[in-house]
Amino acid sequence: MWKKLNAHKRLPTALILIAAVVAVVHWAPDWLLAAVIQLLILGALMEFYGLARKKRLQPHVPAGVVAALFLALPYVVPAVPFGAAFLAALAAAGVFYLFRADSLERVMAFTTSAAVTLFGAAYLSFTLIHILPLRREFGPWAVYFLLAVVAAGDTGAFLVGSLFGRHKMFPLASPKKTWEGAAGGLVFAALGAFAAQALFFPGLSPLRAAVYGLAVHGFAQLSDPLESLFKRAAGVKDSGRLFPGHGGLLDRVDSFIFSAPLFYYLMLFRP
Repeated sequence: MWKKLNAHKRLPTALILIAAVVAVVHWAPDWLLAAVIQLLILGALMEFYGLARKKRLQPHVPAGVVAALFLALPYVVPAVPFGAAFLAALAAAGVFYLFRADSLERVMAFTTSAAVTLFGAAYLSFTLIHILPLRREFGPWAVYFLLAVVAAGDTGAFLVGSLFGRHKMFPLASPKKTWEGAAGGLVFAALGAFAAQALFFPGLSPLRAAVYGLAVHGFAQLSDPLESLFKRAAGVKDSGRLFPGHGGLLDRVDSFIFSAPLFYYLMLFRP
């Protein structure tokens, strides 16, 4: 089990990442947290475009970066309407492509290039930027709750799946994920939510915390195999090699792509 975990590489990296996350989430001013999240988004976006290139797609990086920044702007500056930011993202991408269409080859590749470019920007920027308003409106403890639930669920899914997993969930997208592991992940996520509620949210009822934990991890379990599908299509194990034993940025943030915005809206519209 120890060898399978590759713990001698994973543990030091994990401890450094945890310390960095706590420092930024707890003490960084709003503008610095926004800058850090934007850098993470753009780093993950570069890895996503790298996966696309392995399938001989041609994402346009400048257009994608500008679109990602515009899509995140309403969450950084709440006075900016999302509709206006979305229009600006589309217009900026359109301008880039009009100037880039200087050969028949690029014109023929326009459809797929534009699709993968804009999808990547929306897939990562619109979703992950929700961590910023989550901390701004509900404090750093809300982010810790999210992290604890996702970590507990991922741990439970791995342990239960490794020991008892027999039935594959998504054989093509993520061959190692099983229904038994998914069930274990949900149980661990609920338990993690109980513990996180006691530590971070005493005003939140244990029952509501457990429901949030189940919902958040359910969405995290959707995010992870979707990212695995991109990697499998590209024929790679990890999206990058930035973190020893942990892969790239996209590998580290994949569980939060859907779970972070879900948890934000659960908090925002809770009774």
